[in-house]
Amino acid sequence: MTDTVGISLLGPGNIGSAVVGALARGSDRYAARVGRPLELRRVLVRDASKPRDGVRADQLTTRIEDVLADAGTQIVVELMGGEEPARTYIEQSLRAGKHVVTANKEVIAKAGAALLQIAADHGVRLLYEASVGGGIPVIAPLSRDLLANEVTAVTAIINGTTNYMLTAMTQQGADYGAILAEAQRLGYAEPDPTADVEGFDASYKIAVLCGLAFNVDVAPGEVTRQGISGITARDIAYAGQLGSVIKLLARARLVDGEVEVSVQPTLIGRGEPLAKVDGVLNAVQLEGDLVGRVLFEGPGAGPGPTTSSVLADVLDIAQDIVAERAPRPAVPRRRVRVRPPEEHMARYYLRIRVLDQPGVLARIAKSLGDAQISIASVIQFDSEDQATEGTAELVLTVHRASGAALQGALAEIRRMDSVVEVGNVLPMEG
Repeated sequence: MTDTVGISLLGPGNIGSAVVGALARGSDRYAARVGRPLELRRVLVRDASKPRDGVRADQLTTRIEDVLADAGTQIVVELMGGEEPARTYIEQSLRAGKHVVTANKEVIAKAGAALLQIAADHGVRLLYEASVGGGIPVIAPLSRDLLANEVTAVTAIINGTTNYMLTAMTQQGADYGAILAEAQRLGYAEPDPTADVEGFDASYKIAVLCGLAFNVDVAPGEVTRQGISGITARDIAYAGQLGSVIKLLARARLVDGEVEVSVQPTLIGRGEPLAKVDGVLNAVQLEGDLVGRVLFEGPGAGPGPTTSSVLADVLDIAQDIVAERAPRPAVPRRRVRVRPPEEHMARYYLRIRVLDQPGVLARIAKSLGDAQISIASVIQFDSEDQATEGTAELVLTVHRASGAALQGALAEIRRMDSVVEVGNVLPMEG
């Protein structure tokens, strides 16, 4: 028994510095809530000679061994990011009998099940509220408040960069390249935006949510993934004429004992709650058998929101330490079949450029009909571009069809002499 709850921090970047500052500013309030003061013990850095705001020189270390050997450290907060050495340090901390709080979506997505079992084996907790949705409370409600529900679907906007970009494209009528440059100038997009715009970030997060919502282990590589780099101003405008907006949607659902999980640009009807989530905001929509549909919305990134989630986990563990409550036993994750994209069922938006001549639409409709795909609507747009003079753009929506049936029909359509290009093919929701 000590007079404080000791905390060590791995990685004092923007988020880590915000956590240190918040611990100092809220020290009296946190002590009252926990029943004991929180004490910052060690801070792992690359360069111990560089001063850090709010951290004494004797607290800095470049060696993880100094954190692991510190008997006063009860909670390790990992904010390094990336897969390694973060994963190794988390595992070493758990095996040393220290609780861990992390915001690392990549590590939790790839190794969460194994690390949770290690935590349980060593009588400590691993919490990761900040790994998905920034300041939105999603993981704790799934772990506790919605525990009585069988959650059957998760639909989410969980990448602030792409949501900002698609919102700006919608509002400004601009193309992808111009908006990406704007997002980079404003600091919403990284110099190398691949992880965000190609859907990798959202894939990690939906994999984490599958583990919590369904108790199913899904690897990020099993997530059907499509980024937003191919979305054009025309797609945005056509979606608007169909009463929809385009969002990068992360979806997971249980279907006949299997899981269907994807990250794709998706047309969402304007009347749907997720269609109204704009800018850098995130939102997670859950469907449970008892509660029905529940939506959590808020800031998905940034030092403030992330610090809020990190410290919520820290305080949760600290209260358990003071009350001497033992962690709950781990529930092993189920391993079920993850459906490949050809088995996904959805309504679709199709953009096809064709030669402007009679009979083209009939031939396209026949190919779709032969694949048992029913057309819901067709809009034809004449070319306004001199480079594509003599062509027209068809925008079709089709009723629910399997990915396999659709790809088979599109392969036949692409072979038609009258078809110049099959453009974007996007699922539709709502």
